[in-house]
Amino acid sequence: MSSSTPEQAPLKVYWQPGCSSCLKTKEFLLEHGVEFESVNVLEDESGFAELQELGVRLVPIVARGKDWANGAVFRDVARVAGFQWGGHEMLPPAQMLERLNGILAGARRFAAQIPEDVIDTMLPDRPRSYRELAYHIFQIPDVFLNRVEHDTPYTYEALISKLPPEIATRDDLLEYADEVVERLNAWWEREGRATDFTQPGKVYYGDVALHEVLERTCWHSGQHTRQLALVLEKLGISPDDPLGDDAFAGLPMPKNVWDNEKTWEGAHR
Repeated sequence: MSSSTPEQAPLKVYWQPGCSSCLKTKEFLLEHGVEFESVNVLEDESGFAELQELGVRLVPIVARGKDWANGAVFRDVARVAGFQWGGHEMLPPAQMLERLNGILAGARRFAAQIPEDVIDTMLPDRPRSYRELAYHIFQIPDVFLNRVEHDTPYTYEALISKLPPEIATRDDLLEYADEVVERLNAWWEREGRATDFTQPGKVYYGDVALHEVLERTCWHSGQHTRQLALVLEKLGISPDDPLGDDAFAGLPMPKNVWDNEKTWEGAHR
């Protein structure tokens, strides 16, 4: 613990643009009237240095002095921020799977609309391309499936949207998307329905139940799918059968699509 008291040390949120968890963390604190220092680690050179002093190399992180929490676990965030949070009601797993299937179907449609000659354009203020964004949407449930099917460690590194060499074209990306969806539904029919979702999630970001991990898988892919639709809009392309609010009903979606501090200023090749 820091020698400073929680009242003396400022509350800081370390984040980066386009990060769905970062945005949700900031919005959570704002909704509860909590003031904090916002540290965009891609623009503030001291940000990563401060994180390293805490012994972490990822975002979002909420810290007060040397007391910190991963922004993905709101009860831990509330503790560091100095208030109690009673949680929220989650959809049953079967309904979550319905939401996830709808989200992934939308993401596939949107990815198929991105012209091949611009698919490697970079997102604004974020070192991630349109192709990597689309890949990440399906990578999220892929990592979840690795956890529940093979007990593969669910790590921060596993979710970094680094394209594998076999995904070189848009068609490769769409094929990967189809494989993930097929695998997801095969798992659900084979063993997902009977899974004990109260079991420990065994994920890098904190002590959560598997039910919470499934919910996070749904809204995390959902938020990035909203961003993929925004990509199309910025390209002057109308999203094919866009997802309405009902597609995300019951999921704790962020209020903003991109960020609450950074506007979409365009992108660069």
